[in-house]
Amino acid sequence: MKGLIIFLTCFTLSFFGFAQDIQYSQYYANPIYLNPAFAGSTGQTRFGVNFRNQWPALEESFVAYTAYFDHYEERINSGFGLIIQGAQESFTQTSLNEIGLVYSYRLRLSDKSYIQAGIQGSFVAREALFDRVILGTQLDIDRGVIVGEPGSAFDGDSELKSADAHAGLLYFGRKVWLGVSVAHLLEPEISYLADNSNQLPMKYSLHGGYRFDLSPGDINDYFNNTDQERSFALGINYKQQGQFSQLDLGAEFFFEPLVLGFWYRGLPTKYSLPNNEALIFLLGVSLSSGLELGYSFDYSISKLGFSSSGGAHEVSMRYTFSSKDPRKRYYAPLPSFRY
Repeated sequence: MKGLIIFLTCFTLSFFGFAQDIQYSQYYANPIYLNPAFAGSTGQTRFGVNFRNQWPALEESFVAYTAYFDHYEERINSGFGLIIQGAQESFTQTSLNEIGLVYSYRLRLSDKSYIQAGIQGSFVAREALFDRVILGTQLDIDRGVIVGEPGSAFDGDSELKSADAHAGLLYFGRKVWLGVSVAHLLEPEISYLADNSNQLPMKYSLHGGYRFDLSPGDINDYFNNTDQERSFALGINYKQQGQFSQLDLGAEFFFEPLVLGFWYRGLPTKYSLPNNEALIFLLGVSLSSGLELGYSFDYSISKLGFSSSGGAHEVSMRYTFSSKDPRKRYYAPLPSFRY
């Protein structure tokens, strides 16, 4: 009976991950996924990748990835981007793949502050192989057994294709940034069942941060002294989708080139399992060449527990460059990582 309960819990959580949006601990290192208004926000050219392995202690895996590219064209105050994302859940052999084109427009408020508005149009494909799926109607709770064979009770289409759209608005300056975004404006269909309709609800996100400059350090290279940037940043990301809401709140220290961060995820409600609270630890480097690398680990403090889930591992990589003056760089505190 205990094994059946664990099975149901993991199965429900895995399907919740595809019914709702994928969450990334390093959300600020996945800027276009966070808000399409970030396209071109560096004022340069950038590409990046993100990879997340969630609950590795479970026998079945849940992984997600994002790859993106964006460029800012100063002559028309516009940013252009491309984003590809996907996720796979091995137990039900369920996959999600999305490709999107992004456009943003920048309005300059002053020498050091800007507003950008962005929009994204996407093509989304969802696929599930239901030969291993056990529906709730097949469970005999009293006897603790499964009635029938996996997949025998399923009647529906195992592949869904749809269009989707996202939009966002972003303000940023030298030390502060604030953004709001709305995802899934078209609310695509996500139900695989023939006799059921279930649309993906819109996701609302409010995110921002503030960076405090600390006294710089000195690097002695035997010929001269170079200032070493040091800063402390606070960041927040609140999101709501359907009946679920969640808060990411944390801080990062940047001691050039090292980045150290600590985050808390979760907004305690009666929907405790999908809200999956965690403590997040980050280690990263941000190099003057424009290359940034980050690794984070989620320590689960929810009812699922760390020993059962194994937390989550996440890595990110970004590279920002320009064919123009390399000294010209836009700064916006997405926490202490420069972007």
